[in-house]
Amino acid sequence: MKFKADIQVMPLQEILDPQGKAVQQGLHDLNFSEIANVRVGKHITLCIEATNKITAQNKINLACKQLLANAVMEKYTFVLQEV
Repeated sequence: MKFKADIQVMPLQEILDPQGKAVQQGLHDLNFSEIANVRVGKHITLCIEATNKITAQNKINLACKQLLANAVMEKYTFVLQEV
C-alpha cells in the first residue's frame, strides 16, 4: 500500500522563535500590525510504501524522531492518507 504523509514541524511553545519574530516584525513594517504570535516551522510531504497504515505511521514517527524533527526544540504532527 502507498501512503502520503503531510508532516508539520514547529518549534516548541517554550522555545524562542527568532525566525517567527523576524517575520512578525516584517509584517508590522508592512502595516499588518494586527498580526501577532508568528511561529515559523516546516511542512514536509512524502510518500511511503508499507503493508498497512500502522506500519506506515510507525515508520513516519521513526523518521521524524531520527531526522525530521529535533525533539529538544520542536514538535511534530502528521496526517497520513492512503493513495
